Amino acid sequence: MLCLSFTSLLVLVLGVSLGAAFPQGALKKSCSLSKYKFIMRHEMKAARKMTEHFENIKLQSDRKCNTRLFHRKWKIADLSVPDRVILVEAELNLTIAMLELPTVPSFDEARQRPLAFLTQVREDLRGCMTMEATSHQPSGRLRHWLQNLQTAKNTETTGCLEASAILNIFQVLEDLRCTARREQCT
Repeated sequence: MLCLSFTSLLVLVLGVSLGAAFPQGALKKSCSLSKYKFIMRHEMKAARKMTEHFENIKLQSDRKCNTRLFHRKWKIADLSVPDRVILVEAELNLTIAMLELPTVPSFDEARQRPLAFLTQVREDLRGCMTMEATSHQPSGRLRHWLQNLQTAKNTETTGCLEASAILNIFQVLEDLRCTARREQCT
């Protein structure tokens, strides 16, 4: 009986000691972008349902844009893998921010699944970013696009940004798939 109590106490002390030696979050979680090479059908269906619902909401005049954020003269395949990661993270940040905005109750339900999926994708993407990737200097093409994105955030209406992000969600998902493949894509 005494031996069992001593063993339990020893295990407890060792567990606490090892827990302090390796703080939570110190170990990098594994990169899991490969699961986005092929996006699940139900996720695509939820995104399609959301965009259709968004299009059916009474159009507001503030959805008009002066900037065409998602119309680029280059393809993601033209970028290096670190540039692709930066691009997808920026697209995800914009899309998630727009999906988190207060909205009409009927659209709130339609956006929940795509919002949860994109939030998980962003978390996975950030888990894959190494110190090297976070210090990567974007190419000229990407740097120019990122500057345009920042300008649009400062000058365009929220309705414009919201419409751009939601109506181009399939481009964001395709950019994610291309990034997950880590090879040339079409």
